[in-house]
Amino acid sequence: MKKDIDSSSLAEVVDRILDKGIVIDAYVRVSLVGIELLAVDARIVIASVNTWLRYAAAVGLTEMHHDF
Repeated sequence: MKKDIDSSSLAEVVDRILDKGIVIDAYVRVSLVGIELLAVDARIVIASVNTWLRYAAAVGLTEMHHDF
């Protein structure tokens, strides 16, 4: 009986994450004596396709840019 409760709880958590989505936006800069050695800009999105498309539209990622 405990296994059924755990698996349904996990399924609910995964469903909620995919429905609402999680966005991790990080910028890391490593410098030594004023000289920048490393810069990392990362955006990680865990969501369903529909949720990601709503997020992408909100931050302007769906617009196509061509430099020809």
